[in-house]
Amino acid sequence: MIALGSNSQTRAKILKNVGIEFIVRGCDFDESAIQVKNPSEYVHEITKCKFETYLKNYVLDMPFVVADTIVCVNNDILLKAKNEEDAKRMLKLQSGEEVSIITCMMYKSEYLEFMDLSSTRYEFKKFDEKELDKYLKSGEWFGKAGACMVEGFCKPYILSVNGLESTAMGLSIEKLLPFLGLDDVGV
Repeated sequence: MIALGSNSQTRAKILKNVGIEFIVRGCDFDESAIQVKNPSEYVHEITKCKFETYLKNYVLDMPFVVADTIVCVNNDILLKAKNEEDAKRMLKLQSGEEVSIITCMMYKSEYLEFMDLSSTRYEFKKFDEKELDKYLKSGEWFGKAGACMVEGFCKPYILSVNGLESTAMGLSIEKLLPFLGLDDVGV
């Protein structure tokens, strides 16, 4: 059993899909205070703050994992969209472009602590305007970094990928499993 220091339904789904028992313990804080411009440093700093927030709010009674994900286009950091208009703006930046999705994950147990910073690069073909509008109206983009769903809306537009899909979804599960003693679980 581990604690997921996140309210992300996608991260919970990733853990559930590989059979890891977990409880959700959100650890929110004001991310607007982070003023780092470098994408990798930014996502690391956010994750570190989530890690510290978790330790302040909860007793270390079980192993826990926290993570954060950003989307990056031409070195511009795309966070969660504030509204449908913002989501459309972000997705238009990704349409027909190379996109990096960076996830930082930190894990701690009584005996072990590790941090992973991973990136998955996608090359997308141009998004179809009608399908984009349909996706925006669905609201599925809400809560997603860059409004991007590589396992959903963006999937048919992928021309190439370099990295793990789980990284792009917000939790590099293949890298976490060995620390849980589960490196032989099929992902």
